[in-house]
Amino acid sequence: MRLNRLTVAAVAFLPVAALALAGCRDSRTATTTSADGTPQVKIMIGGINKVIYLPAMLTQQLGYFKDAGVDVKLADEPSGASAENTLVAGQVQGVVGFYDHTITLQAQGKCIKSVVQLAKVPGEAEVVSNKQAASLAGAKDFKGKKLGVTSPGSSTDYLTQYLATKNGVSTKDYTTVKAGAGSTFVAALTNGGIDAGMTTDPTIATITSKNLGKVLIDMRTEEGTKAALGGLYPAASLYMDCAYVDANKDTVQKVADAFVKTMQWISTHSPAEIADKMPADYAGADKALYVKSIKDSSPMFTTDGVMPKGGPETVLDVLGTFSDTVKSQKDKIDLSKTYTTDFATNTK
Repeated sequence: MRLNRLTVAAVAFLPVAALALAGCRDSRTATTTSADGTPQVKIMIGGINKVIYLPAMLTQQLGYFKDAGVDVKLADEPSGASAENTLVAGQVQGVVGFYDHTITLQAQGKCIKSVVQLAKVPGEAEVVSNKQAASLAGAKDFKGKKLGVTSPGSSTDYLTQYLATKNGVSTKDYTTVKAGAGSTFVAALTNGGIDAGMTTDPTIATITSKNLGKVLIDMRTEEGTKAALGGLYPAASLYMDCAYVDANKDTVQKVADAFVKTMQWISTHSPAEIADKMPADYAGADKALYVKSIKDSSPMFTTDGVMPKGGPETVLDVLGTFSDTVKSQKDKIDLSKTYTTDFATNTK
């Protein structure tokens, strides 16, 4: 709810009305504080138990948000596309999701930027069911197959389209299936709902450890990503509305301080130590499997929260080719407005 100056002035002398106005401030620019004056920030995560977004909960578990002097509330939204909508609507101040959303939103006339870059590669893999492995040995064999993605228009969807086209397969020659993640993805792969699909850990680890399928294209490492996409593809990030960032630099810096400290912590601790810090239910009944998923995916993370050079250009190339929203605006996209390294390089 937006309020003009005249409205605010007219009711400023009424205590009750003033409180009501405070509750209606646009969270895209306003900062709320707790009773002791600590700034509060709500962050939506596009799948809070996914290993690709592990730094958010780990930062909370390590107490780094509190140490930095900011009260952060984490919320879960399994779909990255839906998470970005909550940010645009002003319901949260930040999203831990794929960097590519900042480009898509700029093409729609909105300014969102990555303030801490958590991953330099997607942290995802195309996995194929054992039943289809003989006839599906790579992206060149996508034709006629049912391919799972998180949801249409998601990062997994665009990456699947890119892999197909790069290998001579039209996007019209395969069927895109919304397979979600976790148990829904595993079920789709095992019951024939999809022949292959793109997902993340711990789903990948579950599939391979139970011998339900195998990794076809691995984008959890720099080498695998460069081989598949031709360059680095920065993915998991903390992105925020530009207006909020400009109006709340001190608060954003505190959040960045906490995240960068976590990235450094991850780089100096073992997968087992990382798993031990996470909520117990994240590992489920198989702690060893969870540790494996962290080990397999941890190479994706940055150590300093800084955007890797050349990464944004790779992302724009993918979206500018397959996203109808970005395609028509590709030449007008200003990548410098989709991320900033100021906060990550100025951490305490």
